Amino acid sequence: MNIQHKTRILGVAFLLQFITSFSSGTFVKPLWFVPGDMQATMLKVAENPGFLRANILVDMLTALGVIFLGAVLFSTLKKENEKMALTALAFYILEGALLAVSRIGIFSLLKFSQEYASAGQPETLLTFGRVALEAADFVGDTLHLLAFSVGAVLFYILLVRSKLVPRWLSLWGLVTVLPLPVVTLTAIFDISTLFVLFLPYFPFEFVIGIWILIKGIPEAA
Repeated sequence: MNIQHKTRILGVAFLLQFITSFSSGTFVKPLWFVPGDMQATMLKVAENPGFLRANILVDMLTALGVIFLGAVLFSTLKKENEKMALTALAFYILEGALLAVSRIGIFSLLKFSQEYASAGQPETLLTFGRVALEAADFVGDTLHLLAFSVGAVLFYILLVRSKLVPRWLSLWGLVTVLPLPVVTLTAIFDISTLFVLFLPYFPFEFVIGIWILIKGIPEAA
């Protein structure tokens, strides 16, 4: 009797990555960040530093989730092409590292904000806070997304080949992630880009995570 064992760990990895990253940007960051108003942002941070500290914690969990997802994808897809899967894993590790390192800038913003509020709101500290936030966003958003998008393209090519999930699902991930390396690369050079191109990919990790949790995929030998 041939029994095909199945695992759902990849679904858990996709969902954890989606939940932490979505929570950080949608629920936690708005607690301390005021779009377009650096002065209000720094005063808000100084008044409620716990919100920013919580954001750092959630982002660290996201960084760990990225590396965990990359490791599970590598384990699942390496039989398709081990060198390609290893390269993709390296980009996911780089992504997690960039996100983690970028939180140094966010922590600097906390210290600048507290000093800004207590010292009578000097213009110099406002500039320092703006630079800290812009540096953190550049490393933690633009560079980290570039690393992610390159790694994701490689992993999703292997996912399409593997036929572990329905073809429409794996093609959704691959097709929607293909423009992202170009979008993020142009953003590095301060060229106006259409970040709306990220939207078709956005729900993918949630959907594939739920599908794998329900259906499972064949367990690697």
